[in-house]
Amino acid sequence: GRMNRKLINWFGLTGIIAFVSYTLAVIISPSAFPGYNWMEQAVSDLSAESAPSRMLWTQIAALYGVCSVVCATCVSIYVSENKTSTRLFRIGIYLFTIMNWISNVGYTMFPLADSGKEIASFQEIMHMAVTAAVVILSIVSLVCLIIAGFKKDCIRGIGIWAAAALVMMMIGAIGQSTVPPQYFGIVERFSVFAAVGFNAVCGIYLFRGIFMDYGD
Repeated sequence: GRMNRKLINWFGLTGIIAFVSYTLAVIISPSAFPGYNWMEQAVSDLSAESAPSRMLWTQIAALYGVCSVVCATCVSIYVSENKTSTRLFRIGIYLFTIMNWISNVGYTMFPLADSGKEIASFQEIMHMAVTAAVVILSIVSLVCLIIAGFKKDCIRGIGIWAAAALVMMMIGAIGQSTVPPQYFGIVERFSVFAAVGFNAVCGIYLFRGIFMDYGD
């Protein structure tokens, strides 16, 4: 039944911890960055190498980094072991997990050198390459989960959450090129919170053991 929670189910809570850690970092780090304007500036400016808030960001977001990877990885293991839903659904989960790994490792290896400056150096080009990989994997994984959700009643909930996350990402992506610069930060936050939020949702599903009950 649902009551005998295994260790892997408890790891679902890391998704919530990651979400809280990230949210606190986004809210608190600007206090160490004089003149930072959240409505105008990207979240990544807070953790750029030259940012005065980098240290504080790194401390508050430390749990986010490790917990987001642990959560997605445990969800992947769980849906694989339980042969949850359809192959398409599982592929969607695996791609979302790979995205979390690339995001965590890639942004740690190639932080933005300077907040809000030109993109020129190898490091900054790599930062952009990581971003491209993260965006593409996010979209493809969410689309897989949305399609899988439409086909099967049992995971429709996850499909709906995936659709919500995708809409948020699109608002972010389209908004960044269309809204006036003074609101860039607002739409950019839609994108970044979409992935963090969806990971937390998957973690809650894992914790509750909901992926368990459905097979092909």
